[in-house]
Amino acid sequence: MTTAVVILNWNGASFLQQFLPVLLEHTAIEGVEIVVADNGSTDNSMEILIKNFPTVKTILLDKNYGFAGGYNKALEQIEADYFVLLNSDVEVTAQWLEPLIGFMEENKEVAACQPKILSFFQRTHFEHAGAAGGYIDRFGFPFCRGRIFGETEEDKGQYDDVAELFWASGACMMVRSNLFRKVGGLDEAFFAHMEEIDLCWRFNSRGYKVMCIPQSKVYHMGGGTLNTESPHKTYLNFRNNLLMLYKNLPNSLLKPVMTSRLMFDYLAAFQLFISGKPKNALSVMKARTDFNKMLPDFEEKRKENLLYTTKVDQSNVYQESIVYEYYFKGKKTFNSLHLK
Repeated sequence: MTTAVVILNWNGASFLQQFLPVLLEHTAIEGVEIVVADNGSTDNSMEILIKNFPTVKTILLDKNYGFAGGYNKALEQIEADYFVLLNSDVEVTAQWLEPLIGFMEENKEVAACQPKILSFFQRTHFEHAGAAGGYIDRFGFPFCRGRIFGETEEDKGQYDDVAELFWASGACMMVRSNLFRKVGGLDEAFFAHMEEIDLCWRFNSRGYKVMCIPQSKVYHMGGGTLNTESPHKTYLNFRNNLLMLYKNLPNSLLKPVMTSRLMFDYLAAFQLFISGKPKNALSVMKARTDFNKMLPDFEEKRKENLLYTTKVDQSNVYQESIVYEYYFKGKKTFNSLHLK
């Protein structure tokens, strides 16, 4: 059994200096290799790696291929039973990796898993990008155990049970390498954002499981590449979410869900505009325009996904609207949703 912990770096020299020593200290495990794949950085990342971390394997990519393309191209060059996709701004803890490996070894039906992800800055609380595992509602909006929209919960042990998810966070995700390759890896057309949810949707629909193993714990800084206020991040999230829905929804749900999303997206753009974020509002509209332009390129992907789908009933999809539950019914915590 071999594991490759792979950090995709793009102009993250300061993160490498801060977090790599901790990772090396807590990941001295037989059969585990640490790899930094550089996504065409223009800072001094490589100089720092060569000078300060000569034992760390490096893969040099010729340009920035985004999260999806960068990882796909890096993982093509690595042979291991498991890949761990680890953001460069994650601080691991003692024995963080052993529970993940142990669970995957004992549960062969599990394609991917994640640890409990807490905030680096507010260490008593969950972090936005993953928390204690991800879900989507019937309209494709993602949320987590421990985080709904911008509301993150304090970690009081309420999600310390191993749980089946809909998606695991790309901030720290362990995947079986053979299944990662079998389902086609990350969708490079996404560039960044939502690609891990799309990947996990394929795992789910083909009968595999995605889990959270909270016995493993890491701290994520978040926003290292694009901050939460970035109009470009808004654009990628909305565009890629629509592409993901088109790729994966069964025929019976495609039209009603996409019709509803049109209303939701216009409401989101209006809300962003009146809250003083006109550039973000325009990003939502541009996302919808570009989604329609990209549809022809996704027809074959949709056909392939539907062809290989063996599990249509997704019990870990929330069958209500998380937008309505959060904004109109005031449900701000995962446990208040009664997902299961």
